Amino acid sequence: MTPAIDLLIKANIKHTIHEYQHEASAQAYGIEAATKLNLDTRLVFKTLVAKLDSGKLVVAIIPVEEKLNMKALAKVAGVKKAAMASSQEVERSTGYVLGGVSPLGQKRPLLTYIDTSAEQLDQLYVSGGKRGLDIELTPSALLKLTRAQFAPLIA
Repeated sequence: MTPAIDLLIKANIKHTIHEYQHEASAQAYGIEAATKLNLDTRLVFKTLVAKLDSGKLVVAIIPVEEKLNMKALAKVAGVKKAAMASSQEVERSTGYVLGGVSPLGQKRPLLTYIDTSAEQLDQLYVSGGKRGLDIELTPSALLKLTRAQFAPLIA
């Protein structure tokens, strides 16, 4: 069990756990998950942590094949600039290792934004809190558990 799965169980949220054999040589963890689970990449979302020019960390959840638009993230967060957080900042704030960062059950809940492309989906997949583990749930459940808001985040 991971903190993400524990949170889903505690909140009584319907979800499905999907495990796959993670390859250490994988370059893109989200693409690996989509490929190994035989999923359309538009359904698999990656969890990114960015640092705002205010010093705050925020989470952006976007489709795995897309690139985070830093200007769009900064705009929705009400600041001038945003940049990717360092791996140390990500691991320290979330409690997860890179490639296994889940938007759920983070050590310190961060302000979270989910790309608007998720709004139209019945189900989506996010990291379950370790490499080789994804969770399938509804966008509304993800929104509720992360206290997120939908926003246009991709380039």
